[in-house]
Amino acid sequence: MKITVVQPDIEWENKRGNFLRIERLIKDISGKTDLVIMPEMFNTGFSMNPGELSEPPDGETFKWLKNISLTGNFGICASYIVMDRNKYFNRWVLVTPEGESWSYDKRHLFRMTNEEESFTPGKIRLTFTFRGVRICPNICYDLRFPVWSRNRNDYDLLINSANWPAVRRDVWLILLKARAIENQCFVVGSNRIGTDGAGIKYMGDSMIIDPKGMILANAGDRECLITTEITLKELEHFRNKFPVQEDADDFTLNLEY
Repeated sequence: MKITVVQPDIEWENKRGNFLRIERLIKDISGKTDLVIMPEMFNTGFSMNPGELSEPPDGETFKWLKNISLTGNFGICASYIVMDRNKYFNRWVLVTPEGESWSYDKRHLFRMTNEEESFTPGKIRLTFTFRGVRICPNICYDLRFPVWSRNRNDYDLLINSANWPAVRRDVWLILLKARAIENQCFVVGSNRIGTDGAGIKYMGDSMIIDPKGMILANAGDRECLITTEITLKELEHFRNKFPVQEDADDFTLNLEY
């Protein structure tokens, strides 16, 4: 699978401006990649204003994702603000040119910005298969909670769409590598650059990491795309040679909150 990560400078609460920005960034990759991965709240920035910015599950952003996917012949994913069943969710969505879609609601809401006061946490850990690769998505702060994303031999690629601030850059790098190593999987972290409407600065460092924790591609601190091809044959060989999953502990998750 060929993976492309988009690292934009997101315009604050400006959906149309961000759609146009992404379209400019990806205009030359139609038919040249399998999966395009974008950051958390890619169309608004990390806003705690869902009353004005939310949309229904099949709203404007979903329709835009469908059109981009169909035109480019690739899957495309990111999170954005959705209102569903009279509740607000920070929802990650992947749309494919074949007309399929999957969604995941952010489980761990970032209380340091009072995200839990505006949004409802998800309760379903998602895994699915796209173009032969088993995928598990999570969103930003989820990265700090390894039990939630623990590989139960049910995925090959862990995706984290984030708005991860520059002040915690080292934590981002360490946790992405840790999730790859402990889960013996490829990991993609998609982050943004620039400064948001709350004055928070972002450093980028979107990256693709292999199961041994080696960085295959890093976007650095500029607005850009990075693309890398991952192979399941390589992953299978490593897992067979170093079968740590056979010694993994069993556990159950408490999903009450």
